[in-house]
Amino acid sequence: MRLLNFTIIKLTFCFIIGIAIGYFYNIPLSLNLLVTGVIVVLLLILFYVSKNQFIKTVWFGSFSFLAMILVGILVTNLHNEKSNSIHYTHQLSKEKDSIKYITFRIREVLKPGAYYDKYIVDLLEVGETKVTGKTLLNIQKDALSKPLLVDAIYISKTTFKDVINPLNPHQFNYKNHLEKHYIYHQIFTSGSHLFKLESNKTTCSGIANSIRRHINEKLKLHHFKPDELAIINALLLGQRQDISEEVYTSYTNAGAIHILAISGLHIGLILLFLKSILKPIERLRHGRFINTILLVSLLWSFAIIAGLSASVTRAVTMFSVIAIAQNLKRPTNIYNTLAISMLVILLFKPLFLFDVGFQLSYLAVFSIVAIDPLLYKLWKTNYYIPDKLWHTLTVTIAAQCGIIPLSLFYFHQFPSLFFLSNLVIIPLLGVILGYGIVVIVLAVLNILPTFAATIYGYIIDFMTRFVGWISKQEAFLFKDIPFGILYVFVAYLFIIGLVQFYIKRNYSTLKFLILTVLIGQSALIYTTYKQPKNEFIIFHKSRQSLLGNSFNNRFYSASDFDSITAAKSKITTEYRIGNHIKTIQIDSLKNVYLLNNKSLLVIDSLGIYNLKSFQPDYVLLRKSPKINLNRLIDSLKPKYIIADGSNYKSDLEYWEAICKKRKLPFHQTSKKGAFIIHY
Repeated sequence: MRLLNFTIIKLTFCFIIGIAIGYFYNIPLSLNLLVTGVIVVLLLILFYVSKNQFIKTVWFGSFSFLAMILVGILVTNLHNEKSNSIHYTHQLSKEKDSIKYITFRIREVLKPGAYYDKYIVDLLEVGETKVTGKTLLNIQKDALSKPLLVDAIYISKTTFKDVINPLNPHQFNYKNHLEKHYIYHQIFTSGSHLFKLESNKTTCSGIANSIRRHINEKLKLHHFKPDELAIINALLLGQRQDISEEVYTSYTNAGAIHILAISGLHIGLILLFLKSILKPIERLRHGRFINTILLVSLLWSFAIIAGLSASVTRAVTMFSVIAIAQNLKRPTNIYNTLAISMLVILLFKPLFLFDVGFQLSYLAVFSIVAIDPLLYKLWKTNYYIPDKLWHTLTVTIAAQCGIIPLSLFYFHQFPSLFFLSNLVIIPLLGVILGYGIVVIVLAVLNILPTFAATIYGYIIDFMTRFVGWISKQEAFLFKDIPFGILYVFVAYLFIIGLVQFYIKRNYSTLKFLILTVLIGQSALIYTTYKQPKNEFIIFHKSRQSLLGNSFNNRFYSASDFDSITAAKSKITTEYRIGNHIKTIQIDSLKNVYLLNNKSLLVIDSLGIYNLKSFQPDYVLLRKSPKINLNRLIDSLKPKYIIADGSNYKSDLEYWEAICKKRKLPFHQTSKKGAFIIHY
């Protein structure tokens, strides 16, 4: 591939491999430092030797790539906050599960949950010991309490709780997601148990949050609707936590969710706007240099205000590299620019590599650069509007080619009307961004005319209504598509093969394309082979019961759900998608399940189990049956007692104590997750 002829791309690729190795394998920091040091010294020796030789060898290049892999591992290790001796986790290991006074500073405001307001906080002290680290703060919702402000310092008497692992198969792993942001625990409290401390220290995040709050206070004076204000915050201030679930779902189903995340399009428009304003500075002595410093500083100031998300950081880094290259009058290759921006970001934030937004944004840009010129050449017109619409369409299709496999893997749906929503929204977005910047500036200066605010609200409302209409065309929205990680790699191989064959139609590219098809067929066969043959699952569902039986690529589901709960629950859908099962059939709950040579007895709230000459292997207790568990064990002699999420907590504790005393395995789904019986 010609793309890999660029050295910086090869080095960045090796650096990424190093980050992945450092994340998935626990390599001691001392060993990592020693090996990296040795390789760097050998690399310098090879550089000195090869510089004085006329014959090139592969050794210098090989050691360069190895050094970058080791640097990637080292950077990942150095950013691991647990390696810091004063990290709070070292304090927890000494006094586990004890209640302590915890002092913390509010770092970031998250989208609230159903019962708790959520924040990310920086820990300052645990007890009387100074510590570092981050944790998740959950504050019980209270209509009278006000939201906490970034940089405010509080103290509360509470305890650290583990973030719960997913309790059902193929459920989203929130614990793993938080660990990639170096968050390992959570704390729960209420507003009445928080005590604010005085503090004069202000961080960049606090300043940015104050600016955003000030802008919002000024905008609220002009009576924007809540959804309109939420969209303005997302598009211009990088904050999406106020977007309602309905609006967010509409944008997702319409294939326009990327519009709500500040990305290269937003930053590119801002860069053009700033360049036009600052252009007169170039006439001064060293004006070009001063102009570049101002541009980069303003871009990063905007990035900080927008919250330094993965997409914002990526876009600002890339355009900063472009601005610097233009100042140095150096020609910029877009692939090199992307690789340099990726390398710089990952040096400071290595675990951004696993951020979904980071992955999708880079794949979208790479595919636009590679595929859009090929599609755009297919049709030419001399008319301005058709040409712009055609180019918008080709850019949209090119971007989708890059992100579809990964989107299917993460979200399992494909909005086939994405091209229609983007054809309308992308041209409109330029107006919304430009107009929005003017609206914010005028609002802050208290000179925003009412009619200007009203018109802007109508534009935002029109975009949201149009997206809502697109999302309601459910016949064109394909949901619940099984797509594993193996399919992702195969899909990208096929896309690369197809593009190569289109560019250069010869035997070698055709051979590679056919090979990708064969690999795809092998992946399908392997996935079918790996499907669970026969397994019975007792899922965890709070206050209710849900059973599943996977048999010959069919899945039978039985529950006591009402119609509303059944419509909202995604437990069985996630299981079906994760295991590539085609159909789900609804069944009724039974008292006895015969699973080849194994048997399961279900005892519900009635507590009836008088079955003569029947000794089940497993007993499932649901709906807190009023039974004497000791007598049940003596009469039925089960090998395992299982209690699902429909039981009362007091009953669970009582049953667990009995089973522990009698040395009988007890499985509580609220603690250990779903129970799976293979038969």
